[in-house]
Amino acid sequence: METISLCMIVKDEEKVLDTCLNSIHDLVDEIIIVDTGSTDKTKEIAQKYTDKIYDFKWVDDFAKARNYSFSKATKDYIMWLDADDYLPEEEKPKFKKLKKSLNDTVDMYTMIYIYSRDKNGMPTYVQRKYRLLKRENNYQWESPIHEFIKPKGKIVTTDITIIHNKIHVNDSNRNLRIFEKMIKENHKFTIREQYCYADALYRNRNYQKAIELFEEFVAKTLTNYNQNKHYLYLALIELADCYKFTNNPRKEINTLLLILKNQIPTVNLLYKIGDFFRRQKQYKMGVYWLNLAVNSSEVSDNQQYEKYLSYISLGICYYYLKDYEKAYNTNEKAGKISPNSQTYINNKKIYQQFLKNNQ
Repeated sequence: METISLCMIVKDEEKVLDTCLNSIHDLVDEIIIVDTGSTDKTKEIAQKYTDKIYDFKWVDDFAKARNYSFSKATKDYIMWLDADDYLPEEEKPKFKKLKKSLNDTVDMYTMIYIYSRDKNGMPTYVQRKYRLLKRENNYQWESPIHEFIKPKGKIVTTDITIIHNKIHVNDSNRNLRIFEKMIKENHKFTIREQYCYADALYRNRNYQKAIELFEEFVAKTLTNYNQNKHYLYLALIELADCYKFTNNPRKEINTLLLILKNQIPTVNLLYKIGDFFRRQKQYKMGVYWLNLAVNSSEVSDNQQYEKYLSYISLGICYYYLKDYEKAYNTNEKAGKISPNSQTYINNKKIYQQFLKNNQ
């Protein structure tokens, strides 16, 4: 059977590290912990699971820290996790089965990553990550922030799910600080890093600066849309959000339609267009686009949440069009996806009352 090294970088993670390591320690053959300067009980917790704990001076470079952790691995495959990740109990049998089937003809295995959930536990942002890597290939992390590994070799997709469970933020300005340091050091930004810098500003709600950088990014990359499609799509979606949050509806809709002009629409794009018209009180237009969203055959990791949002918005459009039966039925479809959603429950009460009053 092939063996696995778990490699992690940590700092001040006493609130989450035990949950992480307890969920995975008996499924791997080696645990490598690289501490970048903890002042809490992180190391003490790590010592319950491994004696392979190393110090690494933090230099505002995640790739360097992760590469150092990989350099300490000795097993056939390397798995990586963050301290606030964990493997759910129900996923362990799948992981054990995968481990038994590992063979050296596969270079990388992907796993599902639930990055965020709402208060009811419904996934709101799901990604796929290259989680298990053949050690002898010497994969290297790149980029000081939002680090990544370039995929290469034979890749196998698994249905194993890892959950991100962030319960606190150690340093809310860390990402922006690293980007600003990169600028001062005349770092030559890649397309990916340009997007990530604007995204960091967007997530910190510095919308005006984010707009400036997103617009620069789009101007540089739009002529080669297909080549830059992944990051262009994300940039345009977030740029439209920036215009929404700064009350510029004309630029918001034009940005969304620019995506539509260049690619087959995703559920998320159709939802955002439909919800734009809902917010503009153009409810018939909203119904048109939101129906396209909920009936889309597009497959994506986030389609369930996106269709939930679409059903909620569509129900509101029907409500204002005084079609209370459709509003109720549409809201029920949202409820099938997220039955504990307070928005669904509140809207159901409203629609039921109007149906009763209009019988």
